[in-house]
Amino acid sequence: MSLLMGLMLPLLVAFVGLGVDLGMLYKAKTRLQASVDAGALAGSLQLPYDPDLDKGLVETAVNDMVQTNYPGAVVESITPGTEIRSVNVTAKAEVNTLLLSVLGADSNWVQAKASAGFNKLEVVFVIDNSGSMKGTPISMVRQAASNLVDLIIPDGTSPSTKVGLVPFKGLVRVGADAGDGQPAGGRNWDGTLNQGLHEDFMDEYWALPYYYRNMVTLDTTNGVPVTQALTTDKSTILESINRMDALGAWSGTIIPMGLKWGRHVLTQEAPYTQAGDPKEYRKIMILLTDGDNEDGGCGGPYAQSYAPNNYWTNSYYAMHVTDAHCEDSGQLNADMLEQAQLAKDADIEIFTIRFGTSDTVDKQLMKTVASSKPGTDDHYFDAPSVYDIDDIFKQIGRQLGWRLLN
Repeated sequence: MSLLMGLMLPLLVAFVGLGVDLGMLYKAKTRLQASVDAGALAGSLQLPYDPDLDKGLVETAVNDMVQTNYPGAVVESITPGTEIRSVNVTAKAEVNTLLLSVLGADSNWVQAKASAGFNKLEVVFVIDNSGSMKGTPISMVRQAASNLVDLIIPDGTSPSTKVGLVPFKGLVRVGADAGDGQPAGGRNWDGTLNQGLHEDFMDEYWALPYYYRNMVTLDTTNGVPVTQALTTDKSTILESINRMDALGAWSGTIIPMGLKWGRHVLTQEAPYTQAGDPKEYRKIMILLTDGDNEDGGCGGPYAQSYAPNNYWTNSYYAMHVTDAHCEDSGQLNADMLEQAQLAKDADIEIFTIRFGTSDTVDKQLMKTVASSKPGTDDHYFDAPSVYDIDDIFKQIGRQLGWRLLN
């Protein structure tokens, strides 16, 4: 028996030693991973100021944080990530083992890697407020947009993130803070003050039978919620979002107006000057519409049998432009694509959400507007149901802000 014990004892010691070593390796691996995660996040905070990792700011932040949490760890690499403003970090640490080092095993080194991104954000919601959005659709949009604001501007923080809002129908309405030299009110396509039905159409208006004339709202500006400039004040942006109800006088759907004023809000030049430097801020526009451009001349359920009508107060008709229409190859779609490109040229990323049913042409138009990576539709979302909207906003939220990427 004593002979057997003598033979077994070395094996038992070896197993105990191996168990201790594996436990030490696991503990070291866990500690190193937490240190590398913290290092990647610390480095990512410097990305707005060191986007190409050539100023040493990211490297210093990573090394300092890793060493603070795991003295003696070796940072092996710090490289740009594949996501916008992200960084990859790998590190290793040697573990003093009992048995493995005696046996000459090289597994007493543990390794860890992490990727993290940080974005100082400027986000503008460009939201269709036309009559077809009233009721449940606009309620779901309000909820989803508010949830996204909660995500990117957490309570109890001093946020650097700014959020704005551009509601649109057939025109956009701005306040006195726009700084474009015009009084507060609606805007035409050329930036002039929208004064409703153009004076040159008044003879035709008075020629309408009374029952048609009674259905025309001469000035539809008050039916559009006011544009909210970029702000870090969470309560202010939430109040603006919750004012959207898609009620009030209708005037059509002019998507290029939403895009144009979304760009104005996100760029530093007037009108609106609250935006920051695109080298410091990641600029995001989220466009949601439940239809294509609509001026009443494309047939379908929203066509009007009499003219002038409320569509004639939109941002084109109100400046006496009568040949900008909503057909697939028409001026409104062309202006929509042009405004999207101008926004992209200004370093603005566009996410598009197409709510409801749509034909292939309209979906392709929204896909073209979106800033998707080549070969993908990662910035375009289709929401057949109102109940898809909140999940889509959450998907967009996961692409924004300060986060570990793996």
